[in-house]
Amino acid sequence: MSNVLIYTTNTCSYCVMAKDFFKQNNVSYVEVNVSNDPRKADEMIEKSGQTGVPVIDINGKIIIGFDKRAIKEALNLQ
Repeated sequence: MSNVLIYTTNTCSYCVMAKDFFKQNNVSYVEVNVSNDPRKADEMIEKSGQTGVPVIDINGKIIIGFDKRAIKEALNLQ
């Protein structure tokens, strides 16, 4: 089982698409809304070097944006 963490904001359409993708593929995930937690925003920036969302951490592999190919590869999905 993969450890999936997604950093989001309230207004991010790509975050919604990523979460929908996880749900469609029965992938459990933890969502961190960086709009509500400045410390988590700092954590996201430290991990990724990015200030934009989504930032997805799959077992320590950082994926910037909703990159379906990279997500599938990291999750070993067909």
